[in-house]
Amino acid sequence: MSVSRIATVRIPRAARERGIALVTSLLLLIVITILALSMFRGFGSQEKIAGNLREKDRAVHAAETAQQYAEWWLLQGSNAAIGSVACTAPALSANVNATQICNQTLPTALGFAAGTPIASVPMPWTMGYTYTPPNMSTVPGVPGPNGDPGYAGPPGFYIADMGGAADGAGEAYQISAYGVASSGSTVAIVESTYEVAQGVTCLSCG
Repeated sequence: MSVSRIATVRIPRAARERGIALVTSLLLLIVITILALSMFRGFGSQEKIAGNLREKDRAVHAAETAQQYAEWWLLQGSNAAIGSVACTAPALSANVNATQICNQTLPTALGFAAGTPIASVPMPWTMGYTYTPPNMSTVPGVPGPNGDPGYAGPPGFYIADMGGAADGAGEAYQISAYGVASSGSTVAIVESTYEVAQGVTCLSCG
């Protein structure tokens, strides 16, 4: 009669612990790798966000520069006292010395229904005037004399006569202006209502 015996091999406790430590180390390595990849991806997204914000700020600054120039122009000599004319598209001009005041808003002059918001007008505008401030480069990738990066184009503005101001002390003008950053896809539009006291209640009234 034969009796079979099963041999039992015992793994030393130290070897078992080394196996658990290896698995734990691999899991920790995987977790650290995932965190590092997420961190690098987050840095890239933050750089893109910062770049977009910088481009937006530059476009707004360019638009405000054109807006301020238009407000300044209205106060020079008898520019505002000349009155407004019926403007028709296309009439985009870089000759700011020959700026005209229109008797209709920009959307109306471009054939849109009255009351259409300026943001609904496709860019670039085909009405108004472009104004290139000193030291601004309007060539993308080519910095200006002061070292600022180049813009995709010069900012522009449009002046509309809105009739007598509410306080009866002068004429109200609506100034619409736009600016573009280094990429033509980043555009900012600003508007202001500007009153010029002329001793005349309403230049646009018949």
